[in-house]
Amino acid sequence: MDEAGQACGAPVEGDAPLALCVHHLQLAHDFVAREVGSTDVLPAPCVACGSRLGVRYPSGWLCAVCEWKAGEVPDREMTAPRVEVVYYLRAGHRIKIGTSANPRQRLGSLHFDELLAFEPGGRMLEQRRHAQFTAFRVPRSEWFAEHPELHEHIAVLARGVDDPWALYARWLSERRALTG
Repeated sequence: MDEAGQACGAPVEGDAPLALCVHHLQLAHDFVAREVGSTDVLPAPCVACGSRLGVRYPSGWLCAVCEWKAGEVPDREMTAPRVEVVYYLRAGHRIKIGTSANPRQRLGSLHFDELLAFEPGGRMLEQRRHAQFTAFRVPRSEWFAEHPELHEHIAVLARGVDDPWALYARWLSERRALTG
């Protein structure tokens, strides 16, 4: 409709969800986006969780993962969330199963070829995995020989995960959101 209340007369795309021209569909989108936001890439990584996915509102950006308001600086006393993980690394034909509450620091001190997967859990889960794959264990170490059973377990953990660090960042943001 134009200002006089008449149909605008512009053509309507055949697959348009409403019988509106492209211009009026865009106006409707902008109207709705004021309330529900528009998902897009953040201008910079979220300072709280590192995510790049955001929701843009007329008033600014929120992280789509942890809902941190872009541009806000975390309080100095805000403690970093703690998420323990069991990690799976490959070095040559061996796989290490270890655990850490600070995997960036821990993995930074190790020599390996590839980070295969993360699994949420601490020492008890790590010990269960060591027992589960004990037949393939290199004696007196956290290293295991490659074996189809171990690879299948890792494949299940890695299914749908392009980057284990992105998954870890999501766990951190979820923990931060839960602790307020």
